[in-house]
Amino acid sequence: MALARFVPAVAIALAAAIVPAAAQSNAATFPNRTIRIIVPFPPGGPTDIIARFVGQRMSERWSQPVVIENRAGANTAIGAQIVAKSAPDGLTLLAGMDTTMVLNPILTANLPYDAARDFAPVTLLAKNMSLIVVRSDGPATVKELIARAKANPGKLNMGAGTITSRLGALLFAKVAGIELQLIPYKGSAEIVQGLLSGSIDFALDSVGSSLPMIQSGQFRALAKYSNRPLPLLPELPSLSAAAELPEVGESATWIGLLAPAGTPGTIVDKLHAEVALIYADPTMQERLQKAGLFPVSSTPAEFDAFIRDETARWSKVIKDNAGMRFE
Repeated sequence: MALARFVPAVAIALAAAIVPAAAQSNAATFPNRTIRIIVPFPPGGPTDIIARFVGQRMSERWSQPVVIENRAGANTAIGAQIVAKSAPDGLTLLAGMDTTMVLNPILTANLPYDAARDFAPVTLLAKNMSLIVVRSDGPATVKELIARAKANPGKLNMGAGTITSRLGALLFAKVAGIELQLIPYKGSAEIVQGLLSGSIDFALDSVGSSLPMIQSGQFRALAKYSNRPLPLLPELPSLSAAAELPEVGESATWIGLLAPAGTPGTIVDKLHAEVALIYADPTMQERLQKAGLFPVSSTPAEFDAFIRDETARWSKVIKDNAGMRFE
């Protein structure tokens, strides 16, 4: 009986030793195959843009293909689920964001992933900035936009993509005392088309996707939904200043890189170190900033703490504005 108990115990001990050894071996040779970065949006938006910039540089440095896979839908839940269920080997990564890691868990029941348990945070990639934009033939100022909305209650359509942007748009309407129709979109590319076609009267969208349209003269930026400097548009006022309203704070999305939970720490650290090296290149910084993106890196621990802080912040905002609809 003693031997019978001893043999399974030895087998369990050996198995426990083999798993870390295998993980360390994989980490030592990582990456030795194609890496996939899942972008939970259609092509063309800020998350897609920064994933392609970083992925291209990773591929060049590691001599391994890095494939960007766009899996849009369900407020980023479809893409997040794919990564959550992937092997924890660092070869399938998520370009996740505030919607994925903070707002979906707060607002959505029965998500197909658990933001707190299914992912290993790697690093922040960017903290974006949102703009209030109209077509070039639209209102010339935010105050004019508000006046038009007050003269036509409930008739102006505003477009927004992520839940963060929708929340920001609705908060603006609340502070300005106007009634608007929120038109939700899956991503920035759809917002651009909606504004161009006249389906919406104005939009809350990222600098990255709006900037080319502003530079081409098709869109006009009325304000930035932030008090941070914006060197690309240095004269653009903050929303509160432009509308002469009480401080509305900031509505901005962020993007980060995440691996499946259980990914060895050595691989997570290697991915983080690689992004830090990429961002240390002034040429890369310039490319991202010209695209209207604001690159930021962090350690895995810092990113994890940031997600927790953002969850607490947005939970309070949503609680204080109970009854708002974001869909």
